[in-house]
Amino acid sequence: MAPDATGAPTGTTGGARVPTALLTSAMAFSMLQLFLLGALGPRLVDELDFSPTVLGLTTTIGFGTAAVLSPAGGRIVDRVGPRRALAALLLLSAAALALIGAAPGAGFLLAAVALGGLPQALANPATNKAILAAVEPARRGAVTGMKQSGVQLGAFAAGLPLAALAGWVGWRGAVWTAAGAAVVTAGWALRALPPDPPARTGAPRASLVPRGAIAWLAAFSLLLGCGIASVNTYLALYGVRRLDMGAGAAGALVAVLGVAGVVGRVAWSKAARPGRAEWLPGWLAAGAVGAALLLAGAAAVGPLVWVAAVAVGVFAVSANAVSMVLVMQRAAPGHAGQDSALVSAGFFTGFALGPPLFGLLAASDRYGWGWSLVAAEFAAACGVGLVWAVRERGLARQTTGPVR
Repeated sequence: MAPDATGAPTGTTGGARVPTALLTSAMAFSMLQLFLLGALGPRLVDELDFSPTVLGLTTTIGFGTAAVLSPAGGRIVDRVGPRRALAALLLLSAAALALIGAAPGAGFLLAAVALGGLPQALANPATNKAILAAVEPARRGAVTGMKQSGVQLGAFAAGLPLAALAGWVGWRGAVWTAAGAAVVTAGWALRALPPDPPARTGAPRASLVPRGAIAWLAAFSLLLGCGIASVNTYLALYGVRRLDMGAGAAGALVAVLGVAGVVGRVAWSKAARPGRAEWLPGWLAAGAVGAALLLAGAAAVGPLVWVAAVAVGVFAVSANAVSMVLVMQRAAPGHAGQDSALVSAGFFTGFALGPPLFGLLAASDRYGWGWSLVAAEFAAACGVGLVWAVRERGLARQTTGPVR
């Protein structure tokens, strides 16, 4: 078989298939801590006695750490292989969740969240590299959508079963339960995945500065991440404080967003074929603008918040999965992990920047202005996505081969 962007033969990784459910689970655990902090936000704000601004800082710290470490994480994955990287990210996720559950106050909580940035930095490079090595090209879009939907399954788990468990055993017990599940999944990864090849040494290093299509996708992901992170962090709190919802119902909003994101990511990623995929980020970001405006309108018409949660999942969250499909279609040979990491770094930077800005507005109960800010962030992402698509179409007309 011919080698692909990983340098391995297409369709095989040591002669074994990579379980899609394992990749999906790894993605879920890599970001579960932040969905839990959002879904359990009303309980944490009351028990640990900190402000909505501090709640926003948890997202900033977690994703800021992930953004800084992502380029190095991509190199590590390219060097050591997906099996080692996936096991490490699951064990690190378990450690971060265990420490969050033990946090006596805001300072300890923020330190634990910083540790959780490490598995985030490894998640997309490791799972993308596994897909490129083990999945035939025709199925990569669908499998990528399935594994990216793991992030939204994490949102569903945080917003429904774990939030419900928190009502029974307390929020700490719910977080510790998630930590135990991450340890079990790490054991599954070590048993299910084939051994990695010997760690690469002496290989030329890829640039830490994104270029070409990767740079455009990183910029798009940054703007998209700003808006998605604000929704993830403040949706439940908005439901409790402005829409008079109970903590359980507000947590269910996060679950609804998660389910919609799963469906959207699978469907749009499967549709992201070369020639069509380039246009999807911009149009999905345009739909996300409408979702943000629906969130603002929910202050006057409460039920709109449920429609808005679905729309955020179908459009904004799905756009991130499509960007990962595009990365794999354009990955530099031998550097799939690194290119994935650079785009992820842009997304994580957006997640670090968005919530603090929204938090300043939420602290003064100006949620309407907050959702308008989110709409502006999605609109900027739409502009970047559409300009890039036009540019890619022009480049394609000038060449006889695929755009790289």
